[in-house]
Amino acid sequence: MTQVLHISDEVDRTPGPRRGVRRDPAFWLTGLLAAVVGAAFVLSGLGWNQGKLIAPLDDVYIHLQYGRQLGLGHFFQFNTGDDVSAGASSLLYALVLGAAWVLGFQGTFFLAFAVGFGVLCFALTAGLVTVLGGRLVSRPVGVWSGVLVAVSGPLAWGSASGMEVGLVALLVVATLLAFVTEQPWARFRWTPVLGALLALARTEGLILAVALVFAALWTLWVDRRVAGARRTVLRALWTLLPVAVGAAQLLFYKIATGTATANGIQSKSFLHDRPVFWLSEFADRTLANVRAFVGNFLGFEAQDYAFPGALLVFAAGMVYVFLTRRTWRPMLYAVAAGLLLILVSVSTLNTALVHELRYVQPFLPVFVLFVVTGVYGLSRLARQTRVRRIGLHGALVVVLVLTLVELPGWSIRFGRATAAIRDTDVSVAQWIRGNLPPGATVAVKDVGAVAYFGEHRVLDLIGLGTNGFAAPANNGTGSLYEALKHLPAAQRPGYFAVYDPWPGPSMEPLKDVGVLKTPAEMSFDVQAAPDLGGRLIVPFRRMNVYRADWSLAGSGDEQAVPGELRDYVNVGDLTSEGDHGYQPVLAQVGTQPWTSLGRVGDVVDSSRSIVGGEAFTAHNLVPGRPLTITSRTAMHGTVFDMRVLVNGAEAGTWIRDERDGVWSTYTYTIPGELITSGSVRIEVQQPRPLLNPYPDYTSYGYWLSQ
Repeated sequence: MTQVLHISDEVDRTPGPRRGVRRDPAFWLTGLLAAVVGAAFVLSGLGWNQGKLIAPLDDVYIHLQYGRQLGLGHFFQFNTGDDVSAGASSLLYALVLGAAWVLGFQGTFFLAFAVGFGVLCFALTAGLVTVLGGRLVSRPVGVWSGVLVAVSGPLAWGSASGMEVGLVALLVVATLLAFVTEQPWARFRWTPVLGALLALARTEGLILAVALVFAALWTLWVDRRVAGARRTVLRALWTLLPVAVGAAQLLFYKIATGTATANGIQSKSFLHDRPVFWLSEFADRTLANVRAFVGNFLGFEAQDYAFPGALLVFAAGMVYVFLTRRTWRPMLYAVAAGLLLILVSVSTLNTALVHELRYVQPFLPVFVLFVVTGVYGLSRLARQTRVRRIGLHGALVVVLVLTLVELPGWSIRFGRATAAIRDTDVSVAQWIRGNLPPGATVAVKDVGAVAYFGEHRVLDLIGLGTNGFAAPANNGTGSLYEALKHLPAAQRPGYFAVYDPWPGPSMEPLKDVGVLKTPAEMSFDVQAAPDLGGRLIVPFRRMNVYRADWSLAGSGDEQAVPGELRDYVNVGDLTSEGDHGYQPVLAQVGTQPWTSLGRVGDVVDSSRSIVGGEAFTAHNLVPGRPLTITSRTAMHGTVFDMRVLVNGAEAGTWIRDERDGVWSTYTYTIPGELITSGSVRIEVQQPRPLLNPYPDYTSYGYWLSQ
């Protein structure tokens, strides 16, 4: 009972006068420490690259390209003359870079600005964490939090990279500081403004900003009798500013690109990154990422994000604030819900764990703050003041030592990553600039450096900088080929600068059918040294530049059929599939109908791998006439007979035997009495539902004639 009373002796302590930030030496000292650490990371990068400033990620150059284009007046056009695209992961950061370009930070100074701006934001973040911790709990908590943030290897890595990490981290801390400053008086003036900027900075920032909006509305509701109804309504409307800004950003995407979903989400989300969405597969993949994140913040993984058990101490810190600072409970609920939703949201991305977990790096200051708070709260269990003080500072000295031991390793990772990017994407870009014909379009998987340095129009095969390519790439090489084929001939890429592994589909089928001419024009073997675990910041060991040959584009659309051709379903072509409501009817949950390419003679055609059956709607038919289906198919396995249904009615059995060759042609005639209208739904189903063996085949297309 004594302990419980002792723990709770600080409930509802009303915030009193605070020392100004500008006069707080801890703010300046922790900020200076962070600036020194950030500078050390930059020097590490310079040391790995003979004094040249190189970014540790190709994504940095994506932002620089958007920033330069904005500065030149080409509003969010990745290439001059392109449609507006949503490939920048941070709308606000791209605008900051655009302003920097206009102000004269151009050429070699542009990346220097991005890196310096990130380090400056890192320094301000460390300083503001010091203030936030002092206001939220106590001055020792603030000082220790600021110091630990300042020497955080992951946060320094992200902030010095030239990405938006430093900016987002600063806005996270500044928004929370504004909230705890304004919440006791139920007057939110600056919190909505900072929350709106946070919402523009990252999707994850929008999640936290909206959570804080609910906390602010809760506070205003509790204070409604004191403030009055009219004033409460006006304050509530102003509080909703982050929500309005977030909605405006989605509306901008919708108007500019035709979809409210940013290109990065279309390309990387588990909701979109495979041909067929399976809820069970989505849950499995998401939970796997969640487990990996939990392991990292428990200190169980090799990325050295936290000391062992840090996540448990973080939870203890949140419990301590809940029990002893009732004033901050709305903020606490918002932070807990926001961080949880951010974790789940990031875990739905197939890139969640790459690039040193950079999506969660901006929220490390909050994690560190509550870890220190947890240590502080546990130290309060001691009865004697001296024991509390020794326990608090002794435990945090251990945490500091563990952090400092890992800091040089993070600096080495940073330098090694810059060397790998120089060795790969930057080198390829420089070769393209000097060796490919002026005016040639280059298709790429890593779009940043090639666009920024290469001085050629680029086409992003993954769909970040180029609209409309995320879905084809996520369906496989066959769909990607079809999307490229449908471009006007002058806009098709004349060259490909690509690697074969993920991300993006394999390039091997394009080489096999002759779209990519072999041997390569140039090959770049990665010479950069991997880390001790054999890992590189890039996912490949070789990048090749190929010349493209489009002479056979469209050859796969032709097929001899009896009678008059009424319709054509081009399997693998997402546009044709969408027009016909085409769906693979898969026999087993979790299987995927990936697309690929085949070639026979001078005919190149896309295909899908099917285990089960297919369904589509045939159009432009004459009712009452027999309908002949001509399929281009490669049959595998042991099941060759399939049920044919028309608008749900049995039409008979179609037997497609296995034959030699890449594909074969099969026909089946549907009686005229089943063609009851100009459009009918046709299903080609497995003959024995549920049980293996299933029909296993490669489907290239269906021609429908009467």
